[in-house]
Amino acid sequence: MKRYEGLFIVRASAQDDRVKELVDAISTEIAAAGGKVENTQKMGKSDFARVTDKREPSGFYVNFLFEAPPSAVANLRRQFVRNEEIYRVLFTEAAETPATPK
Repeated sequence: MKRYEGLFIVRASAQDDRVKELVDAISTEIAAAGGKVENTQKMGKSDFARVTDKREPSGFYVNFLFEAPPSAVANLRRQFVRNEEIYRVLFTEAAETPATPK
């Protein structure tokens, strides 16, 4: 299993309680794909630096740090792209944490 970082941008039109439900659903989907969520960071609502759609000038940013098999990441990406409440998804391989000297 490899460590990945997943950045999700949830549409700004979603309400706060719906964002919480989506975060829980994303965690559940990662676990169902054989992954394990290590950390979830809700970074809040932020305006886009470059607006591609005038109806969506901002979004809620949520970052996930998780372990998963490499084959699961492509399937997760396809699944989340189809969700209309998620504006963007980006998965990157997370840097390994350096071992602390004893």
